[in-house]
Amino acid sequence: MEQNYWEAEDKKYIWHPAMQMKDNEVFPPVVIDHAKGSYLYGTDGKEYLDIISSWWCNLLGHCNEEINEALKKQVDELEHVIFTNFSHKPAVKLAQELEKVLPEGLSRFTFHDNGSSCVEAALKMAFQYHYQTGHPERTRFMCLPESYHGETIGALSVGSMDFYAKIFHPMLMDNIHFDGLNCYRCPYGKTRNHCGVECFESAEKAFKQYGEETAAVIMEPILQGAAGMRIYPAEYLKKLRKLCDEYGVLMIDDEIAAGFGRTGKLFAIEHAGISPDILCTSKGLTAGYMPMSLTITTDKVYDAFYDDYGTHKAFVHSHTYAGNPMGCAIALTVLKIMKRDHILEKVNENGIYLHDKLMKALGNHRHVGEIRHIGLINAIELVENKETKKAFDPKKRIGWHIFRRAMDMGLVLRPMGDIIYFNPPLNIEKTDLDKAVELCRKAVVTVLGE
Repeated sequence: MEQNYWEAEDKKYIWHPAMQMKDNEVFPPVVIDHAKGSYLYGTDGKEYLDIISSWWCNLLGHCNEEINEALKKQVDELEHVIFTNFSHKPAVKLAQELEKVLPEGLSRFTFHDNGSSCVEAALKMAFQYHYQTGHPERTRFMCLPESYHGETIGALSVGSMDFYAKIFHPMLMDNIHFDGLNCYRCPYGKTRNHCGVECFESAEKAFKQYGEETAAVIMEPILQGAAGMRIYPAEYLKKLRKLCDEYGVLMIDDEIAAGFGRTGKLFAIEHAGISPDILCTSKGLTAGYMPMSLTITTDKVYDAFYDDYGTHKAFVHSHTYAGNPMGCAIALTVLKIMKRDHILEKVNENGIYLHDKLMKALGNHRHVGEIRHIGLINAIELVENKETKKAFDPKKRIGWHIFRRAMDMGLVLRPMGDIIYFNPPLNIEKTDLDKAVELCRKAVVTVLGE
């Protein structure tokens, strides 16, 4: 009775993100009453294993008791204060702790309230940096193929997925989009771990043609999330860093999805052993508790904005909830837990365990083209023909139907097209991974057969 009431009221008022609302007629949103660890509990008492970390942000389990206590303590001391001309201890402490573990050279922190916002700040920062250092001609941005950086207009402009951006093209900035970088369907006939990064020739051509008018290149390091958990070689990033240095182009590292341990490193760019000029982080930063993000840069970039008031060189970019003390207190607790409990070591150990389980369960299925993985992330690409890698007709909505069946069984397996994936909390137990693999296998078999 209670569940039906809340479902009806939700349908009456709520416009949910990233879904066709008419789907509610056959597959209404589940109203969650409470959560704990890796599990969500509906108003009808049904249990759901959250194997996608509630859009990849729930880093250390729902209602983590230690994070809860840190938040309760902070809310009694300071809930918020305007962050221009004011500061507070949690923000300073967070910058201190992050500076120790960030890629080399990143030491200046600007605070925002979501991933798209910190990407917008990074783009504006890069543009203004060049303007104030004698290069006003640098007005464009380069980005990787099938990239995704958020939903605001600037962020959409540096994304390369028409699924999100096509209708808005008349509103978007004119940026440069590379080709290639599809390791599963490599046009050069190579494999992800055995190639010379031949697809990098597109980036080289773009720099040769547009390098002198480009402010920055933005990329998702190693892992392209919304593209279907695409994983690409670290060598690509090394080559990109070298090109940026050669042409005087800034490198923006979007770690919103891949950062905070998701790939087995605290920041995914560490796999390439390089440092960006600007780094964006959110999601895992506050373990899914509160909206907060950071755009972090170097002293070199910061110094281009440091001058007398009358020069008007300040970075006049702000958000009401920038530097929120509660978000900072949570982020500090996240860092403490990850270090104390050796979370990254567990991610890499359990990552091997999970991939082995998934390969045994689904690796030989006739419609599983590839199960790619890094850290605890595993992406299962479903195809109509395994030999030719031919995709299913999108109208069949194979991934969506598997999602529905998995939800019936108590597993949150929200797909990206026909790619279903695991991106669980980093501290998930092996028993829950076993359960998730078996439920996933059953959902796939129910829709696609043995």
